[in-house]
Amino acid sequence: MSRRNTKTQEAVLTLLREEQYAMSHEGITAKLEEPIDRVTIYRILNRFVEDGLVHRIVADDGRQYFASCAKNCAHDLAAHNHLHFRCTSCDRVECLQGPLGVELPAGYRADNYNIAVSGSCKECREE
Repeated sequence: MSRRNTKTQEAVLTLLREEQYAMSHEGITAKLEEPIDRVTIYRILNRFVEDGLVHRIVADDGRQYFASCAKNCAHDLAAHNHLHFRCTSCDRVECLQGPLGVELPAGYRADNYNIAVSGSCKECREE
């Protein structure tokens, strides 16, 4: 079933694609030009996650952040398996690429994971 594409959906997706870092619901709301109902934004974000357009990051502070997926990761959960970093100074959340080793006990297999690390980002440490 094809989904109807609305002006609000386009605005949220464009914002996420233009942002360098993952955004919280509050951050998205603050950057949209027109006020949009809180529940509507959550529905849009959940639909984007289902459709593989964005991925959800649950950070160490319990908040959800959303980042636009790379062009090669649509509908591929394995592409979302990377490290996420939240700076406790500037509150920026970013996806970090590169190898990540997770060692599980014998007999276990990881199919999906969401790892969030917090600390100080490079920019905040230099200040």
